[in-house]
Amino acid sequence: MSAGSTEGVDTATRRPVRRQAEIAAYVVRHGGATAHELVEAFGVSLMTVHRDLDALERQGVVRKYRGGVTAQPTSVFESNVAYRLNTAQAQKQALARRARALVEPGMSVMLDDSTSALAVVRLLEDVTPLTVATNFLPAVSLLTAMPGVQLIVLGGIYSSTHDSFGGVPCAEAVEALQTDLLLCSVSAVSATHAYHQEQEIVLVKRAMLRAARTRVLMIDSAKLRRTALHRLAPLADFDLVLVDEQAPAEQVAALRDRGAVVEVVAV
Repeated sequence: MSAGSTEGVDTATRRPVRRQAEIAAYVVRHGGATAHELVEAFGVSLMTVHRDLDALERQGVVRKYRGGVTAQPTSVFESNVAYRLNTAQAQKQALARRARALVEPGMSVMLDDSTSALAVVRLLEDVTPLTVATNFLPAVSLLTAMPGVQLIVLGGIYSSTHDSFGGVPCAEAVEALQTDLLLCSVSAVSATHAYHQEQEIVLVKRAMLRAARTRVLMIDSAKLRRTALHRLAPLADFDLVLVDEQAPAEQVAALRDRGAVVEVVAV
C-alpha cells in the first residue's frame, strides 16, 4: 500500500497542509526522496509534488536538489509544525484526553503552540464556558468556531515554521495574564529538565509558566529519547507531567526520583 493510501482516502483530494505534513513525514522517515517517488507514493501530479516541496522548503523541513529532496537536520524539522502534526498522533490524543479531564467550566486555560495542546482543543466543546489564551494559529482557528469560548489571541512575531506567534511582543502579552491552567509541551525531556530547540520559543514558554497557577506538561514518550539545545525549566516546576505508557519504566522512575509528579497515560 502506498503512503498516500494509508487511511483509505485519496491523498490528492486532501487539504494541502495535511498532504504536505504526510510528505514531510515520508521524507524524514526515508532521509530523502525523488520527486517521481513522491508522485508514486502519494498519487498526485508532479506539479503538485513540486508545489508541496517548495512550501516545505520555505518552512525549513526539506532541502531541495535537482530531482528530489533531503530532510533537514533533526533539530530543524522536529520544530516544524508540518512535521509535528503528523507524528505520535495516538500518544498525543491519549495525553489530550487526560489533560481534558483537568479542565472545568469557568476556567481560564493557556495553551502553547504544541500539537499536544492542539489535540486538547478538539475536546473542549462540551466543557464551556471557558476562557482560552493561545498563540497557536491552528488552535485559534478551531476555537473561533466554539460557542462558549472566550478566546484571547496572544499576538507577536509570526513564524510560518511554527504557525504561531512568538518573540518579545508575545511574551509581554502572556505576562499580562494570570490563568488557572497551562497545557504545554516541549521538544525534549531529560531526567531533570524540559528543553526546547529554539530560544525564542523558550522565551514565550517561560512567560506562560509564570502566568499560570497550575502547569501541566504533556510529553509523548519519543521526547524522552531526544535532545534539544535550550533548557526551559526543571520538571519539578510543573504540577503534573503526563507521559504515555510507551515510556520505559526506568525513565519514568528517573523522572519521579528527581522530584517530578508523573502520571502515565494509557494509549
